[in-house]
Order: sequence, then structure tokens, then C-alpha cells
Amino acid sequence: MSARELLGVDPLELKFPFELKKQISCSLQLFNKTDDYIAFKVKTTSPKKYCVRPNTGIVLPRQTCDVIVTMQAQREAPPEMQCKDKFLVQSVVGSPGATVKDITPEMFSKESGNMVDEVKLRVVYVSPPQPPSPVPEESEEGSSPRPSISDNANMTTREFVSAASREQTELQEKSSEAMALISRLTEEKNAAVQQSNKLRQELELMRREVSKQHGGFSLMFVVIVALLGILLGYIVKT
Repeated sequence: MSARELLGVDPLELKFPFELKKQISCSLQLFNKTDDYIAFKVKTTSPKKYCVRPNTGIVLPRQTCDVIVTMQAQREAPPEMQCKDKFLVQSVVGSPGATVKDITPEMFSKESGNMVDEVKLRVVYVSPPQPPSPVPEESEEGSSPRPSISDNANMTTREFVSAASREQTELQEKSSEAMALISRLTEEKNAAVQQSNKLRQELELMRREVSKQHGGFSLMFVVIVALLGILLGYIVKT
């Protein structure tokens, strides 16, 4: 092991919100604590189960590098959600200006006498986040509980029924008013017709009396008849 720590690794536990038949990813951050170019390599005890991008690279002096670890979709859940998989982050000092192309497997071989810094990581399965419950939580002291979806539906139904009842009542009231108006107009029309018939009868009596007395129509009688005719026409129109 090297005398100094080359890379800071965060987090030291890879937490996957485990779900069956679903690919899950988590991130890993590497921080170069030195003024050197640091080459790194990420290994795992289950290479077919995980995909690491990038699994090798160069971290510039005092810079960071993000690594994405993706767990392939699993068909079965492990017993008691326990995972024994492990990861290992190896890092060595590279030459100034080194790039990914300069990285070789021999750089991380301790048998070659290289000073290799290693950080071990464990895998932890956690429960996936649960959707919010439709049941309202207890309200704080002094505040009323929020109505549930069913309460809102019941309120909406009651409001709809109430509105329909009000509309029906208004229609009935308007219908009653219209019928009363029609009845009143009919009565007024009948009264006007009766009054017209009465005037016609009186006019006929006057005409007969004048004829008997004078044997013909006088000018005054003609004027009266004309006025009565105009009056009758006005009454009939109204």
C-alpha cells in the first residue's frame, strides 16, 4: 500500500434501490488529493453483474472524476436483501500529462513494485422510494385534516345535486310566473272582448232609437258611431 492516499472516494458504500427486472445506477466520485496525474482502475467481484463507466481513467491534479456504476436487471431478489458484492478502486501516480491511452494493466500490479493505493467499497441494497400514500397524514395541531380523494368526489357530487335542484326550482318558479302571466292576459283579453260586445250592443240600440225618432241618421250620430268604432278597435288591439 502507498504511504499516502491518492484519491478520495465518495461514497464508500454503493447503495442501489433494488427493484426486480430493472436496471439501476448510482454514482461514485473520485477526488485527486495530490498535485500529480493519478491513474485509476475500478474492479468488482461480479463483473457480469455490473457495468462501470469509466472503469479506468486519469484524474488531473486537485480535480474530480465521476464514475457511474450500473447494476444489470435482476430476475431474483437476494435472500434478506443482503449483497456480498465488492468493488475495489486502485490508483497509482502517472507521468505528467498522462492520458487514458497511457494506462496499462501492469501499472496496477503490486508484483511489479508499483505503489498502488486501494480503496474497498461494499454494495448495499435499499428499498426503492415508495409513492405517496393516498391516505392523508395526521394534521398539525390547530389545523384541519385535508380531505381525501373520496371526500372530494362526494363533495363534488353533493354540489352537483344541489346545483341541479336549485336550477329545477328556478325553472318551476319561472314556469309558474309565466302561467300566471298568461292567465292574467287571457282574463284581460276576455274582459276587453266582453266590453267591446257590450258597446256594440249599446251602439245598435242607439242606432235603432235614432232611426225610430228621426227616420235616418243625424250628423251627431255618425260622429258618435265613428268615435265608438275607433274606441272598439283600440280595445280589441290591446
